[in-house]
Amino acid sequence: MNDLEKIQDIKEKNIQNISTSTPLMRQYSEVKSQYPDCIVLFRMGDFFETFNEDAIITAKILGIVLTKRANGAAADVPLAGFPHHALDNYLPKIVNAGHKVAICEQVEDPKLATGIVKREVIEVVSPGTLEPDEKSLQKSNNFIVSLSFSQSDVGY
Repeated sequence: MNDLEKIQDIKEKNIQNISTSTPLMRQYSEVKSQYPDCIVLFRMGDFFETFNEDAIITAKILGIVLTKRANGAAADVPLAGFPHHALDNYLPKIVNAGHKVAICEQVEDPKLATGIVKREVIEVVSPGTLEPDEKSLQKSNNFIVSLSFSQSDVGY
């Protein structure tokens, strides 16, 4: 089975399994549904995790292990992750491969949380918005243009 077939198979299984998934996977699915065109980096403690089709893509781009949970309701969910402190190294690689990335952070202290930790997307990074720096491995310029039209004026 090639990568596209794997991704389609996972999407079909996800639609079937949302009602039986864990609270964490329901939270992830909600975020992913709001950012379907992005790879969602989902903060879990000291790691950013990717799941399902995002995990397959991320593992291939970054050369990291594609795995699954050992047990439980999320045992069949593909995942790939990396330590949160490595974000500056890995984010540019994903974006430079042509993907938009939604960074979903924990927005409350896990020690104080009752139930599942609140998470929110704090930033969406795309090839056009990635800031070039020494870590970005940027090999070309990013050009962004904005045009404004009205009946009497044209501006940029």
